[in-house]
Amino acid sequence: MDASYRFTHAITRKPSASITAGLRAVDIGTPDLVKMQAHHADYITALRSTGAKVIELDATEAFPDSVFVEDTALCLPQGAVIMRPGAPSRLGEAAEMAPHLRALYSDVRQITGAESFIEGGDILTTETEILVGRSARTNAAGIIELTALVSDWGHKLREVFTPPGVLHFKTDCSLLDAETILSTDRLAASGCFAGYRVLHTAPGEEACANTIRFNDLVIMPAGFPKTRDLLDHAGYKVQEIGNSECAKLDGGMSCLSLRFSPGG
Repeated sequence: MDASYRFTHAITRKPSASITAGLRAVDIGTPDLVKMQAHHADYITALRSTGAKVIELDATEAFPDSVFVEDTALCLPQGAVIMRPGAPSRLGEAAEMAPHLRALYSDVRQITGAESFIEGGDILTTETEILVGRSARTNAAGIIELTALVSDWGHKLREVFTPPGVLHFKTDCSLLDAETILSTDRLAASGCFAGYRVLHTAPGEEACANTIRFNDLVIMPAGFPKTRDLLDHAGYKVQEIGNSECAKLDGGMSCLSLRFSPGG
């Protein structure tokens, strides 16, 4: 009962020099590539410290946002589904990821509908269900298509809604274990986590809601001491990673990797 957070593999991609032209909801400054590369190296080190195999793909200059690989696919034990990103400039990223997943999985499916849009940042997989948030990047058609694609793998999807003004569903939440979600107050107030134990980010620290549970580590962005202490006191092994530069492009801990144990 821990397939949603225990993994043997992760895929990451090196940040490209073109990332300074990456998408952003609000311009809070241009990312420093050198600093981002240092943070990315720390992130990979943390993943590898758990014993997982980390595949680091080369940078792709044609796609400024391609460091955020999570949006390109949903990886489950039975197989992978290639997404269809809602940002037109990112459609090519999913195609670039497909051959790497086909090398690891025997069953790789794909969102193909012309009206379907869905990104991995809107998908939270738990032990009992897959929550998919409607957002500016994920629409009803994409959710319907994904539901059909994973149904014979035994997965149940539940549509939820991303708060207005929030880029992705997982911008405001993350899985901590089989029963526990870290969430902002604004998302938890919707009732979408009924039946789960919810830990709330500290006031003013909502930006750290996007963490990842990766094997025995909870990897969270640095700079949010109250929430870090909350997780520490709750018994989690926490590791902080610098995220100042990815944050300028609305990126967080989950965005930077695909995490999975291929069995299909």
